[in-house]
Amino acid sequence: MALYRDEAVVLRTWKLGEADRIVSLHTLGHGKVRAVAKGVRRTRSKFGARVEPACHVAVQLYRGRGDLDTLTQAETIDRFTGLRCDPARFAQASAMLEAVDQLAPEAGSDPDRHTMLVRALATLDRIDSGSEAEFAHSRSVLVVAGFFLKLLALEGVQPELESCVACGAGEPFEALDIAAGGVLCHRCRQGRPVSPEALAMLRQILGGRLGSVLRQSADSAAEEVASIATAAMEAHLERRLRSVTVLERS
Repeated sequence: MALYRDEAVVLRTWKLGEADRIVSLHTLGHGKVRAVAKGVRRTRSKFGARVEPACHVAVQLYRGRGDLDTLTQAETIDRFTGLRCDPARFAQASAMLEAVDQLAPEAGSDPDRHTMLVRALATLDRIDSGSEAEFAHSRSVLVVAGFFLKLLALEGVQPELESCVACGAGEPFEALDIAAGGVLCHRCRQGRPVSPEALAMLRQILGGRLGSVLRQSADSAAEEVASIATAAMEAHLERRLRSVTVLERS
């Protein structure tokens, strides 16, 4: 039993008893941690507002003998207030949090995933919703798509984009089949059609050039890439993402 400190992103919370919450955190040094935050639902709680989903916080936790640690302190590093003022962007952030909550292991450090999540939330937060609407929307959906694709790459299951997954042929490719694992040539095509523009964008993202993609003007390929990335993530999770469902209905 011991106290420890870390930095964390709040992934999810749910009620416990009259005044407490269980908090799912993704930490830099300890991976995913579930902890009880005692008394945070009381009006006078000192850190209730600091442990809401999508908050980046410095935490102190007490490790006990059970499955749940105890959160004893939380100090705000960043609340990402820009995306909190925009329901669409907050739903997009929630989809990223949900994916991490489903994929992250419960034990051991997971610094790459943590750093990716913090950077993606910060990028989504900086998008100027007051700028040209189509461009802002294009950038925000690509941030989420890029995050999903990078998560899949971290899991070792990113789509194959360089050769036909059925016969090994090279370009041109006419389709992408998530279940098959990647692109397909004219002879083997099945699944969904894929445009050359979307394929180029997917390659840029997985090649570490998301920043370059985000600087491009609004492009119809952005929605195609977002749809592919979401489908790939949901196929890997074997479930729909609740936050994506909310976005589709809004």
